[in-house]
Amino acid sequence: MLIAFSVAPSGGGSDSVGDVVAEAVKVVRESGLPNETTAMFTTIEAATWEEGMAVVKRAVEAVQAKAPRVSLVLKADIRPGHTDQLHAKVDRVNRRLAEGEAG
Repeated sequence: MLIAFSVAPSGGGSDSVGDVVAEAVKVVRESGLPNETTAMFTTIEAATWEEGMAVVKRAVEAVQAKAPRVSLVLKADIRPGHTDQLHAKVDRVNRRLAEGEAG
């Protein structure tokens, strides 16, 4: 299962949210789950719904500890029996692109 999410503070009176978002990313990295952080989302790969959502919950709580309001955006790809999809999905696209360049 892949879970892409964005958690951000609001209502804190500052446009800069990087320090608080870093607290959420720290939670994710300490979880031990495969993960990737980009400019817009952090994606984690979990074996179960419970495992993945527990990390999302802890990340939200880390932001909530520093902000009066929290925004959460979440998208999940639930595909039982598949692992390393964090990389495999991107690899498949890159292979298709390389095939197109060779032809």
